Amino acid sequence: MIIKIKNFSTLSLQHSTKLDKNNLAKNPLLKTKIQKLSRSFGKNNSGKITVSHKGGGQKRRYRNIDFNRLTNSVGIITTIEYDPNRSSFIASVYEIENNSFVYILAPKNLKIGDIVKSGLKAEPKIGHCLPIINIPVGSYIHNVSISINKPAQISRSAGTFSKLVENTLKQAKIELSSGEKRFLSPYCYATIGTVSNEFSFSEILGKAGRSRWLNIRPTVRGVAMNPVDHPHGGGEGKKSGKNKTPWGKNNKKGKTSTSTNKLIIK
Repeated sequence: MIIKIKNFSTLSLQHSTKLDKNNLAKNPLLKTKIQKLSRSFGKNNSGKITVSHKGGGQKRRYRNIDFNRLTNSVGIITTIEYDPNRSSFIASVYEIENNSFVYILAPKNLKIGDIVKSGLKAEPKIGHCLPIINIPVGSYIHNVSISINKPAQISRSAGTFSKLVENTLKQAKIELSSGEKRFLSPYCYATIGTVSNEFSFSEILGKAGRSRWLNIRPTVRGVAMNPVDHPHGGGEGKKSGKNKTPWGKNNKKGKTSTSTNKLIIK
């Protein structure tokens, strides 16, 4: 949920909004599932900038999340936590049969104390992970794997989901929240529900400092640069000629090639 900052101290925070974290755990529960995260700040091994607008930001630790959930297990939700490495929330699960803890993506409306299941015997309920062939047509799913026995790759960011349009013994057809439609094996695994923190897109940073905390550096126009830095730079007034990339190539608008993936319909 997004709340507005009412008692702002500076004008930059006048229209800013932030996440309401009152219902989230203050500290991560699973210390063994956290590891050090090394950063390159958008530079390669020789120190040259390969990805623009990256650098700085708060130090983060990576949370190892179970994107597979292939084994038959029954778990209890112990905490719902904030993850600095992704837009959605995560949930810690205590697996009763294995006597272990894991992190999973927290779907919408999941609460502490809820039971979540995974495997062939799981029912199509929120938070349960099961093969697509056992999911009713028209259900909203997330954390979808593209191939069998592989980690999930589709619908993992905050508020995203996929809709199961067609389900047969040979193939399943899903529609992503972006409008893309594609075929999958019906034996791929998916989780029921939509991803949590669906209002993250409406968060307003309000000031440049909050953007720098997120490892985002300023975006500078090519016209405002010097000729040595960009083809659009230098000169008196505006640039002339066609749009160029920073490396001097024509900046073509739109797609330059057709898709070759047969599994993607639209």
